[in-house]
Amino acid sequence: MAVSGVPHFHNDPGVRVIHVGSREFMCIGATPPFDHPHIFIDMGQEDEAICSYCGTLYKYKPSLSAGQVEPESCLWTDQAA
Repeated sequence: MAVSGVPHFHNDPGVRVIHVGSREFMCIGATPPFDHPHIFIDMGQEDEAICSYCGTLYKYKPSLSAGQVEPESCLWTDQAA
């Protein structure tokens, strides 16, 4: 999957940790229309970050490609785009 722009992730499944292959991404909390303000997260050199809005814990997993996420169901794609 080619990634264009900043990937957006959500936590509809309510998992404790979301593993990501990108260090820069947006957390939207839940899928629209129940999403929170889209929060840009930049991990820098760190391996984990917590969304300041919803508290979701994201951990960087180097074996994932940029834009990939585990669980896969946490990747949000704007169907209108």
